[in-house]
Amino acid sequence: MSPGKIEGSSAPPRRRDLYEVLSVSRDSSDQEIKTAYRKLALKYHPDKNVGNPEASELFKEVAYSYSILSDPEKRRQYDTAGFEALEANGMDVEIDLSNLGTVNTMFAALFSKLGVPIKTTISATVLEEALNGTVTVRPLPLGTSVSGKVDKQCAHFYSVTINDEQAQAGIVVRATSSSQSKFKLLYFEQDASGGYDLAIQEESEKTGKVTSAGLYFLHFQVYKMDSSTNALAMAKDPEAAFFKRLEGLQPCEVSELKPGTHIFAVYGDNFFKTASYTIEALCARSFEDATEKLKEIEAQILRKRNDLREFEIEYRKALARFQEVTNRYSQEKQIVDELLKQRDSIHSSFTTEPTVTSVGNGGSTSGSCKAPDDENSIDSPTEDNTSDARDRSIKKRWFNLNLSKKG
Repeated sequence: MSPGKIEGSSAPPRRRDLYEVLSVSRDSSDQEIKTAYRKLALKYHPDKNVGNPEASELFKEVAYSYSILSDPEKRRQYDTAGFEALEANGMDVEIDLSNLGTVNTMFAALFSKLGVPIKTTISATVLEEALNGTVTVRPLPLGTSVSGKVDKQCAHFYSVTINDEQAQAGIVVRATSSSQSKFKLLYFEQDASGGYDLAIQEESEKTGKVTSAGLYFLHFQVYKMDSSTNALAMAKDPEAAFFKRLEGLQPCEVSELKPGTHIFAVYGDNFFKTASYTIEALCARSFEDATEKLKEIEAQILRKRNDLREFEIEYRKALARFQEVTNRYSQEKQIVDELLKQRDSIHSSFTTEPTVTSVGNGGSTSGSCKAPDDENSIDSPTEDNTSDARDRSIKKRWFNLNLSKKG
């Protein structure tokens, strides 16, 4: 039975506590969480467990747990509210190209070309050889560059030796590919057993007509931008693309190098072909002005990220209020339009001539009215006779006038 699942067809999958998955305590340091993740990821890596679906599920579970607990903000959210605070559908798990097969690798390459961020894990073979110290390491003197071609899912290792003065000034290691190959730039720490343990990996990105990646050890916290962070949330909410833009800024795990020899590698991350590259290591003394500017800018970005978190809350409230008053505006407009329509209809009934309708068989109509005097003359014969007598009396007096002429 796969881990984290309850038997029975109707039982929902049970998600294990992230700390339990990595076998660490809740108060574990970032370094302890990272060390636990590396051991478990190597143990359950698909390369070492071909045909073992249970190991594959465990590898995904370990990778997901680390993706949350290695991010300070996500870890804080999980510690505060558990899984409810996380986008459960946004599991950002790295895939291993060597274990995909030809068909799936072609699909992954297509999606990558279309701009869909696909994170790939480093081959277990490379990690084991480095941990066992059986890799071939080539010297990379400061101020020089070396070019090469590395096969897919393979790595070329280089050693950079620095003195006290150079370590104090800071070190920059960068790699570029004029053929726009996809690769990873890696930094390994010396393991107690004499091997090399992966500490940092930087994905190449397209810059102009080349792809490039850089690692900076400048004695202050340097950050890298993970463009795939919150990609799902951005797709669901386009406005989140602005507010979550700076959330992809992640601190590099190593900010300075001590005097001595350090191991770097270029890992071929192309889907089908070798990766062409040029790698060089430089003392940051010649970038002193740029270094100070970078320190200032990154401090501003961190402050702006906090500002945006607060502003998003304010913006969402204002947007909800705007939506509320907009909906009310539509409702009020509809009500007013309906009232005016009813008013106009009533006014129209007053100004339009009423329809003539027949009433019974007597021939009377609702549109004709008799004057009160007419009705009285019909219904009151006594009053009519009196009026006629008065008229005859007046005529009589008129006709009895003396109209004879004097002699």
